[in-house]
Amino acid sequence: MWNEANRNEKRSIGTSIRKWAAGMAGGLLFMLFFITILTSGGQDNLFSSKKLHAWSSEIQQNLLLPAFVFENHYFESAVPDEEESRPVPTLMFEFLTRLDFHEPRTMLGMEIPGFALFDGNIVVAGEGTDFTTMPIESAPPMEVLMKEREAADDRLQVLDTQEETENNDASGPAVAHIVHSHSRESYYPELEEGADSAFHQDVNITMVGKRLGKELEERGVQTFVDTTDITQRLHQKGWTFPRSYDVSRTVIQNDRKEHPELEMFFDLHRDSQPRDITTVTINQETMAKTFFVIGENHPDYEKNLAMAKDLNRRLEASYPGLSRGVLTKGGGGVNGRYNQDLSKQSVLIEIGGVENTLEETYRTTEALAEVISSYHKDTNK
Repeated sequence: MWNEANRNEKRSIGTSIRKWAAGMAGGLLFMLFFITILTSGGQDNLFSSKKLHAWSSEIQQNLLLPAFVFENHYFESAVPDEEESRPVPTLMFEFLTRLDFHEPRTMLGMEIPGFALFDGNIVVAGEGTDFTTMPIESAPPMEVLMKEREAADDRLQVLDTQEETENNDASGPAVAHIVHSHSRESYYPELEEGADSAFHQDVNITMVGKRLGKELEERGVQTFVDTTDITQRLHQKGWTFPRSYDVSRTVIQNDRKEHPELEMFFDLHRDSQPRDITTVTINQETMAKTFFVIGENHPDYEKNLAMAKDLNRRLEASYPGLSRGVLTKGGGGVNGRYNQDLSKQSVLIEIGGVENTLEETYRTTEALAEVISSYHKDTNK
């Protein structure tokens, strides 16, 4: 009888252990499922992995720093004077409301129409760069984009000459790729007097891309310049302007299949900011300023950001004042990816603004070609 009781007790213990193990496994699976649901939404989601990571990083800093200083006052001397430790309740409030009292844009962005245009993170600020001078991406109606416009006669001659002298037989495989997601972005000085918008079917940003490709090849970097009229394809598909990157994505993917050696990818644009913001004089010559833009809405954006910061550093070292800086954009209301998830070496570059001339952008392509070629050589040693 004692043996029977002992066996029953062992069975009871075994059952309890199995229930406990099953409960633990079930609880773990539920927790993983719950976290997945919370973090799998868009990048602007309150519980997105990106926001949770940023928030937890701030929590760690604000909790650990006072603890270290309390134990050893030497740590206090290592904290920059401008660094301020915010209380945990403040961090909790900012996390739950997405409002930051140190950043007025977070309180105005959802209230003022169009304010999202200035929503971005200036990682590296060039001279005169702040949130009021950030790049502006205009989104005109399709009928505006497709309107046939006249260009200045001398610009059409330049275009014809460029087409005749374009070299498509460069030796060796192409390692650099240039595309123009907003292919009809143009410059007012190159259009007929009194042009109603800075877009043109022929004289546009693709001419700048061709010149950059030419300058790169002269420096030993074989380049494939894709001059596909993205706007025309948008029109054919019946899509709106914001879907330009969907079209250019297909273009890039097809080009990669034909040129598997491609390593670096550049999407060229022109900004909508006025001349005083997008122009600089270097060595007594006016040049169109650049701005490097990186999308945050993909997991590997930091690798693209590292490339942009490297190019910016090299450009500033050789041509101080030419770069307006490095900007990251993410969350809702913007593309926030710019097809940069297709490669770890992909950058969007704004070259000049609506009031720059082609000559000024061409001078900038020479400078860009120098730093890109040096970057490529150093990263492939």
